[in-house]
This record gives sequence, structure tokens and C-alpha cells, in this order.
Amino acid sequence: MTREKEEPAASGRINLDDITCPTREQRANGINAFKGKASELLDKGRKGELRNCERDFQQNSGCILNFYLTVRVATIRDAVMIVHAPVGCSAPSALYREVFRRLWTSMNRAADFDFHWLTTNIGEKDVIYGAADKLKFAIDEAVRRHDPQAIFILTSCASGIIGEDVEGVLAEVQPKIGATLVPIHCEGIRSRIIQTGYDAFWHGILKYLVKPAKRRQKDLVNVASMLSYTWQDRAEITRILAKLGLRPNFIPEFARVSDFEALSEAAVTAPVCPTYTDYLSRGLEQEHGVPFFLYPSPIGIANTDEWLRTLGRTLQIEDRVEEVIREERAHWVPKMDAIRAGFEKVKKENGGDFRIMGSLGQGRLVTQTPFFHELGVTTPVALCQDFDDLLLDDVEDLLKRVGDFDVIVNTFQAAEVAHTARFYNPDMILSCPFQGSAYKREKGMTRIHALRGDGRRWSAQAGYAGAVACGSFLLQATRNRSFQNTMLEKTGDPYKQWWYEQPDPYYFHRKEA
Repeated sequence: MTREKEEPAASGRINLDDITCPTREQRANGINAFKGKASELLDKGRKGELRNCERDFQQNSGCILNFYLTVRVATIRDAVMIVHAPVGCSAPSALYREVFRRLWTSMNRAADFDFHWLTTNIGEKDVIYGAADKLKFAIDEAVRRHDPQAIFILTSCASGIIGEDVEGVLAEVQPKIGATLVPIHCEGIRSRIIQTGYDAFWHGILKYLVKPAKRRQKDLVNVASMLSYTWQDRAEITRILAKLGLRPNFIPEFARVSDFEALSEAAVTAPVCPTYTDYLSRGLEQEHGVPFFLYPSPIGIANTDEWLRTLGRTLQIEDRVEEVIREERAHWVPKMDAIRAGFEKVKKENGGDFRIMGSLGQGRLVTQTPFFHELGVTTPVALCQDFDDLLLDDVEDLLKRVGDFDVIVNTFQAAEVAHTARFYNPDMILSCPFQGSAYKREKGMTRIHALRGDGRRWSAQAGYAGAVACGSFLLQATRNRSFQNTMLEKTGDPYKQWWYEQPDPYYFHRKEA
């Protein structure tokens, strides 16, 4: 087996003979630093001219192992996750057991809930002599303690730097155990683009777990759901699909190994997030003939309509889809009209406009921005933690729908976000729950999304119910600012005034890189 080739995978073909995926930089010209118009982002992407900048000052970053994968893989119910790393790399998994415990079993949360994960606890001696024996021991312990159907082995910076032969270890151990061993090459040093972690996970799923289809289940829809969509979003998607006689196969959170094995039998793979689903969707079509689409996502009334229509065209149930859309719109559109009227009132009080700064991942760039316009508010700037060529067509469609706007591509750099917030001074800023509030302001501020385990109705964003819930939440946030005012009064600003006076949030970037 060989690692991915160094040249970009221009053909887009997924090579399951390689031990892992190409990085998003190789596969799709991914970047995580950009400032300019969305039209400029599109134009440079079309011309192949998007280039990353080097930061001379960086506060933090997203890790493709412990932020984006451990918190998902640990929830797979009849599997064990082994983090082949120093113990700290698995720390987020301890948090997520408590996050998901907020869900109650009456909401169809899995009864067999305990997360099963281990760490090989790589230390200084292991970096010198190798940690293969520790990995073998961890696999034996996983089998002895939990008797799993699969064991996921997540690599790390430490195992990658020492060149650990993970595939060699697993080839030696696999014949001795019944659980399927699934290596996931997600070393944090592999890529600056955190979505490489998504692709690495789906590469392992496609290569080791998905089985050839015994039959096509015409009512099964693969739905890969990402971290920032909640249990209520799953409930809404399940409800809508049920009206069409369809069932969702939600992956990866709370899935069973058999759910991954059956991915090849689905009638279609449909997105909640286009960029998160991309690698899996293309692989399932290439290897197993499962059709897919990536855009639009079911965020907002209009996009949910089109999501359902795309499903209808793929599955040849257009007439039934139109019936469902009419039924749903009759119920939900009046509620959205009331929310829009509420924002119109806010706009009048605000001098005629109301501007929101939102977005997070690039999937939200093309879903959240049109949703704001659906609410009747404007978007002066959208933050996007990374960007790649996979969404160029979607950005082009977005520009036709809402016009041009500014884009800041920024991977969790709080100082840059604070500068952007002060410069544009929108009426409301949406912040990720995990980022906190590194900047202080007198105008509105609330969350972009709820935690994954939030079971309250207003945590939803997907589908018709999610559009109304999210719109209501944002409207409420224009009225209630008690927490924000308390934080403004009680906490200090982490940055000095000279920083806000700089004309460019990319003050610390080397443009020539």
C-alpha cells in the first residue's frame, strides 16, 4: 500500500488502493485564509489562482483528529475507537459523553449509549522505539472489554511523525479477531484544511466497512449528518422523509456498524452539508452505483423545497414530492411570514436595515446566507473556516440568488474574527458554541448552532421546522441581550485598540506565501 500521490487528484476518482485520501489541498485546492468578495473567491477558484497565506501570528487551529473525528467516531454504538496518540489527543471524547447525555431515550436516543474508546498513550520512549506493541495491546483490550463489531484506529501527529506501520500491525492482528479493523489516517500535521479529516474517515469506511449491495433498498436514504446539526434536525428530516415513504440512514453519530455496511444498498445519498458528504457520496457512486447530490441542503424553506425536489427527481417520485411540499408550505410558510414581519419591525427600529454576520464551515456559506435573505435581513460579510473548489458551482448559484458580499476565510483565528466584527459592526454576530466570544460588542450576538446533543425544539435548523425554529431564535435574540450585556460589563477586551485600528484583519499574513 502507498500513501496518496503528491500531485492533485484532478480526475476526482477515489483510489481505495491507497491507505488514505488525498488532502483537501491536493484534491480540491483547499485554502483557509482569504479576504475579499465572494465573486473574487469564485473567479480565483475558477482560474486555479486561490492561494493560502502564511500567518506570522496564529492563536489556535482546528485539528482534523481530535476536534472533527473523535467526537463522531466515539458515538458509533457497537464499535470501539482507539486513538493512537498521546493521551491528550483523545480528550474531547470525554466531553461528548456528557453532551449527548442531554438527550433522553424518549426521543429515540439509543439506549445502548456508553461510548467505548481507548488511547494507546504514546510517550517519549514510544516516539523513539515505536508504539506497535501498545497498539496491539489496545486492540486486544478493546476486544476483551467490549466485543465490538468494528475497531476504528485513529492516527495522530505522533504516530505519523515516527512513521508507525499501522497497516502492518492491523494486517497481523486482523486474522485473529472477529471485529473489523478500520484505520483512519487523520494525523493533524497532514493538512491545514480540517475537512481532510472528514475525507480520511469516509475513506476508511468505504475501504473496510461498506459491503457490496445484496439488494437495493428503494426507500433508504443515506444522510451524513455533521457536528453542528442537532437531534431535532434528525427528527425533522426523518419526519419529512416518512411522508414520502422513505427512511434515513443517519451516519456517523449513533450509527451501528451494520448501517455503514448497508450504505451501498441505499437508493440515494442526500446532503445535510455538501462538503462533509462529498467524499463518501462520490465513493458510493463510484464503487457501488449509489446516486447522490450535494446541493442544496435542507436549510430554509426554499432550499428544503429544492432538496426534496432533487430527491424526487432522483427517485422518480416527483408528484408525491410536490404534494408534500404543498402540505408543508401551507403549515410553515405563514409562520415564516410572521418571523419576517418581526424582522421588518426590527429593521424599522434600526433605521431600515438589519445586518447579520454568520456562517462557519463552507457548507454553511452556501446554506446560511440565502436563509438570512429569506428572513429579510442582509449579510455584509460571511466567515468561512476553509474553502475549496468543490463548492464553486454552489457559490456561483448563491451569487445569482443573493448578490455579492464579502467573505473572510478564517480557521478559528479569534483575533481576526474580532477585527472583522469591529470593522463591519453588524447588528448581530453568530458565533460557534465552541469558539466562545473573544470579542466584546454592544450590538446583538448569539450562537450559530446548538450543541449536537441539544434536544430542545429551538435547537433545530434543518427542514421546515428547523427554518422556523432558527428564524424564531434569531428574532428572539434581537430582544433579549441580558447575557451579552453581562459579559460586556464583566469581562475585559482581550485585544488592544491598535489592533482594531489596522485596516486589514490579515495584518500578520505573509502575502507572498
